[in-house]
Amino acid sequence: MLTDIEIANNVQLKPITKIAENIGLKTDEIELYGNYKAKIKDIVFKKLKNKSNGKLILVTAINPTPAGEGKTTVTIGLSQAMYKIGKNAVTALREPSLGPVFGIKGGATGGGYSQALPMEDINLHFTGDMHAITCANNLLCAILDNHIHQGNELKIDPRRILIKRCLDMNDRALRNIVIGLGGKINGIPREDGFIITVATEVMAILCLSKDLEDLKQKLGNILVAYSFSGTPIYAKDLNVHGAMAALLKDALNPNLVQSNEGTPIIIHGGPFANIAHGCNSIRATTLALKLGDYCITEAGFGADLGAEKFLDIKCPISGLKPSCIVIVATVRALKYNGGENKENLKSENILALEQGVENLGVHIENMKKYGVPVVVALNRFKDDTEKEIEYIKKYCENMDCKFSLCEIFEKGGNGGIDLALQVCKSCDEKSNFSPLYKFESKIKDKIFKIAKEIYRASEVNYSVEAEKSLKEIAKLGKNNLPICIAKTQYSLSDDASKLGRPKNFSVTVRDITLSNGAGFIVVLMGNILKMPGLPKVPAANNIDINNDGKFSGIF
Repeated sequence: MLTDIEIANNVQLKPITKIAENIGLKTDEIELYGNYKAKIKDIVFKKLKNKSNGKLILVTAINPTPAGEGKTTVTIGLSQAMYKIGKNAVTALREPSLGPVFGIKGGATGGGYSQALPMEDINLHFTGDMHAITCANNLLCAILDNHIHQGNELKIDPRRILIKRCLDMNDRALRNIVIGLGGKINGIPREDGFIITVATEVMAILCLSKDLEDLKQKLGNILVAYSFSGTPIYAKDLNVHGAMAALLKDALNPNLVQSNEGTPIIIHGGPFANIAHGCNSIRATTLALKLGDYCITEAGFGADLGAEKFLDIKCPISGLKPSCIVIVATVRALKYNGGENKENLKSENILALEQGVENLGVHIENMKKYGVPVVVALNRFKDDTEKEIEYIKKYCENMDCKFSLCEIFEKGGNGGIDLALQVCKSCDEKSNFSPLYKFESKIKDKIFKIAKEIYRASEVNYSVEAEKSLKEIAKLGKNNLPICIAKTQYSLSDDASKLGRPKNFSVTVRDITLSNGAGFIVVLMGNILKMPGLPKVPAANNIDINNDGKFSGIF
C-alpha cells in the first residue's frame, strides 16, 4: 500500500472556496491561505449565532500504544462515511504540533484514505497559528523580564515567576536554563525554562475563548508571578494583554481544509492532552455544529485524558453536550495492553487479547458514566484474525455497547459506513449528559473523583510542593475551577509501565499550578514533562524535500 504522503499527493484537491461553498460559506466569509487552506472570518459566527446546533459526536480511544490506534483517521473516515449515507457532517480537529511531527509520533492528520489535506502544510507551518501563540507567550515573558530590568515597579520576586518561554519543538536542553547573563545590560540573571507551545496557557486560552473580547480578558488574567510581599501579579498588571490579543487576532479564527474525499474539516488549536486539556477550540466545534447536522470531533490520547477533559472542562465551560461517544480500539493495541511484545502483534494471541481488552472495558464503563451513548470502533488491520475480531465484538456486546468494525484506513468513507449508521442511531437515542463532578467541590475531592472513577486508583498522594500550591490557590479564591490532570498517556495510572487495567494502585500529585486565564487547575502526576525530548531516532531524520518541492517521510 502507498504511504500516507503518497496517497495525499495523488488526491486532486478541490479549491477551498468550493469546500466553503458546500457548507454555506461565501467567498467574502473566508480568508484564503493559498488555494487549499482558509480561515473562517469572525463575521460567520455572528451570522450563525441563532442557528440551531447539529449533533455533537466525540471520538476518543483506548490508551495509546506504539502499535497505533488511528483515532484521527477514524474521526475523518467517519465524517466521510456520513456523506456516503447522505448526512451533512463537519469534522473539527486539533492542529498538529511540530514537536511530535519531528519527534516520535509523527503528524496528526489521519492516515491512508482518511486524511486531512494538504497534510504536509497542516503538519508543518499551516496558517501560522502556532507561531502566533508562541510569539504572544514569549512577548509576555519578555515584557515581564523587561519590567524587572527597568526598575521593577511591581516588586516582582524573580524567584516566584510562574510563566515560562515556549517553543513548538521537542528540546529537552531548554527545560531548565539561566537567563540574563553577561552583565547589567542583559537583564537580571534568574532561572528560567521553556515549555512546548501546545502546553502553554496561551494555547489553552485560545481554545477556550468565545471571541476577541473574551480572549483579551482571559490573557489579562494569566497569573505570571508573585511580588516580594506575596501579591499575585497578572498579565494585565504588565499591560501586555492587549498586544498579546493583537498577535492572536488572526489565530483566533478557525482553519478550513478538506479530507481525501473533499469533506470539510475545521482545524483549530492543539493543546496536548497529557499536559493540557487536549481539545480543539470552542470556536471550531461551535462552528462545525452550526455548519453541519453532525459535528465529529476528537480529543487527544485515551479517554482517561482527552475525553475526560472534553467532558469535564470544555463542555461545561462552553455549554456543549455530546450526543454520542466513539471509542477507537485496535486488536494489536489491545494485545499490547495484554503484555504481548511489539514484534509479535501481527500473530494471533487470544490470551493477550483477553488480558488487554480490559483496558477497553474501563473506557467503555467510564464514558457511560457521563450518560452518553457509546460505540466502539475497531480499526481493522490486515493481520487481525476473525477469531480476534469476534472476541472483541462479543466483549462489547456483553458490556451492552455498540460495536463496529472499520476499514477506514484502506477504504476511506466506504470502510466506515456501518460505523456511521451505528453513530446516527446512537445520536437519536436519549442522551443525559452530565459532567463527573461539580466545579464548586473541593479541589482534592475533584482530583480524587477523577482518580477513582476514571483511573480506578485507590488513593491520591500529595507532595509537599503540591500541598503548598493548594494553599496558594485557596488564598486566591480559585477553588471553584475544573481540574486538568497532566499524566502519562500510556497508562490509566500515573506509571507508564502499568498497561491494561492496573489494580490496587495509588497516584501521586507532584505539583499543582493555576491556569487562571484559561480557568482551570493543572494537576501534575508522575514524571510528566511540559517540554518533551526527542527519541534516539527522531522522525525528522526521515523527512526530506526534493527539488520539485515534494515532501517525503512525513507520516
